[in-house]
Amino acid sequence: MKKLALHWKILMGMILGVLCALILIQYSWGAEFIKDWIKPFGKMFISALKLIAVPLILASLIKGVSDLKDISKLSKMGGKTIVTYIITTVLAVSIGLLVVNVVQPGKSISKETRTELLESYKDDAEKRQVAAAEQKETGPLQALQDLIPSNIVDAASDNGNMLQIIVFAIFFGMGLILIPADKAKPVKGFFDGFNEVILKLIDLIMLAAPFGVFALLASLVAESPSIDLFEALLWYAFSVVLGLAIMIGVYTIIVKLFTKKSPGFFFKGISPAQLLAFSTSSSAATLPVTMERVEEHLGVDEEVASFVLPIGATINMDGTSLYQAVAAVFIAQAFGMDLDLMTQLGIIVTATLASIGSAAVPGAGMVMLVIVLGQAGIPEAGLALIFAIDRPLDMCRTTVNVTGDAAVSMLVAKSVGKLNDPQEKNWDDNYPVK
Repeated sequence: MKKLALHWKILMGMILGVLCALILIQYSWGAEFIKDWIKPFGKMFISALKLIAVPLILASLIKGVSDLKDISKLSKMGGKTIVTYIITTVLAVSIGLLVVNVVQPGKSISKETRTELLESYKDDAEKRQVAAAEQKETGPLQALQDLIPSNIVDAASDNGNMLQIIVFAIFFGMGLILIPADKAKPVKGFFDGFNEVILKLIDLIMLAAPFGVFALLASLVAESPSIDLFEALLWYAFSVVLGLAIMIGVYTIIVKLFTKKSPGFFFKGISPAQLLAFSTSSSAATLPVTMERVEEHLGVDEEVASFVLPIGATINMDGTSLYQAVAAVFIAQAFGMDLDLMTQLGIIVTATLASIGSAAVPGAGMVMLVIVLGQAGIPEAGLALIFAIDRPLDMCRTTVNVTGDAAVSMLVAKSVGKLNDPQEKNWDDNYPVK
């Protein structure tokens, strides 16, 4: 009997997790049981993936940059990567604004529902506002200043400092290129071996993926707000999901036009990473799987994948930026505000920059959304309106973030002649355990 593919195992874990939670919450003790005995396994799975995020980025980027052997190659690939990411992000925000202005989901929110949500999520909204206020008080060049870590060990101790780690890894890799090859060889050999160890750890962790997503989905269902709140925000959720679906279509067109690969090929290769992104809501946690699938199943050369994907997981948040645009206009509509063209153009710029600054972890987009709301003059208290369904939508937009990273990696690889046919021995839809 053929071994069941990883993405089917993950999908089964997700479905069983939802069904298990729906059954257990019918009993008075069910929700507490899920919280105490099931949810911890989901947290352990996420922690295991986050555990190797920093080592993976350090090893893969240093290896990727040093493998270029030429600073001019780094400049060429880096420029194409950043420009492409910015273009897709601006496109995502624009799609979000178009959808939300056509659907106008805010018109369906009743005053009673708004009042209930504002009261229920008042404390959470205030915490996000405080965090965002601290960021807004910084100077105009603070984001640039924060790129340079004063202590790499301290920066590596926090997954929220991914940009600093990326800058250090690129800088270190450049140093390896610039010194004589005989001097660089032992250092490069160490990071090559280090990278292989991390990839083996990924193989081991992914054996637990179906069980991890089972626990994550079960806890999500058990902790969800009442169904009435979901129904009140149905059109908002529809707008976000519709925009994200359109963005997925854009990636498909990009892959087809620029790499000549079929949509079936693309989605067959990236689907396990998409499902994991959906269940974890974390681009950073999904990065190890994304890299494995892109290299082994989409044919992107390791040199490109190890450079493009870690950067994408940090700055390419197309799903997040689209959601911020929809959420901002939705909240304005719910409060009866009409946003003019200039204000919405401002949202495009702010959401693009905010998505770049968002940490690749669950819920980070919420903090950055406050800055988008402030720029557009929209009441920040309106955050409470979308807390009820933010988690499921976070899962959807993270899936788009990861899909965008994969599509751009294929485009960049094609542009530099590094897109190959996947190795036949790995094209079996199973996560390779070497």
